[in-house]
Amino acid sequence: MSVRLGRIGYLNVLPIYHPLETGILPMDCEVTSGPPAELNKLMDADKLDVSSCSSVEYARHADKYYLIPDIAIGSRGPVQSVLLLSRRPVEELDGRTILVSAQTHTSAALLRVLQAKLWNIKTVFTTGSATDVLGTGERPQAILCIGDEALNLRYHPDYPHRIDLGEAWRELTGLPFIFGVWIASRESWRQNREKVEEAARLLLAGKNWGTDNIGDVCVMASEESCLNYDEMCSYFDGLVYDLGPEEQEGMRAFYKSLVETGIIDEAPELVFLP
Repeated sequence: MSVRLGRIGYLNVLPIYHPLETGILPMDCEVTSGPPAELNKLMDADKLDVSSCSSVEYARHADKYYLIPDIAIGSRGPVQSVLLLSRRPVEELDGRTILVSAQTHTSAALLRVLQAKLWNIKTVFTTGSATDVLGTGERPQAILCIGDEALNLRYHPDYPHRIDLGEAWRELTGLPFIFGVWIASRESWRQNREKVEEAARLLLAGKNWGTDNIGDVCVMASEESCLNYDEMCSYFDGLVYDLGPEEQEGMRAFYKSLVETGIIDEAPELVFLP
């Protein structure tokens, strides 16, 4: 059987999946694309074998998954595609409502951490599509948007205050922030170890191809985006695709913060595919 592979439907993973989806690297997988929150649900329901997923999904169900080594999606500062857009300075949002994208789990949790540990404010979250809400003429006090939507809305004239959550995390901790990881279902690995390990190797090969050919990826991506070539190169240059010692330290610091803010009960160990 083919491995059921989850793919985040955002621009930021294009360098990894482009060589797989175009046949540059032959792939025997059944690919399901969607936002992180949807892939989280599919993995939790055992409907995918290997997938990119939110860092929070691993934290909440670490006993069900193995981390795939050496591959992640994050930043060592500004990430550009995870943004808090506000009509007023962030310190003035205390007690107000923030519209949060329904597509994200990790970014919403990170925003809670930053509110508690960096800005000392408390807000109310409501869930919805920023693009849809803005299209009605409504203007929420603040919006947390991610992925391609964040890239499209980042210079919205009604939201002069723009907080990049990757940059804010770096300000708080000095560490990289890992928004997403690639995981394998432990049950799938037990049942079909060879195929799952082959999919993991393929993803790493895709990452290596993408980082080696990032200039070509920027050209392709800019042709179908609101970002021009230089902006696209700047975007990809700010992303982290590795899961080395410093990135793992950033994950552990995030999980510790989630415990301290009451979002999870216990910080998980980082357990990698055997």
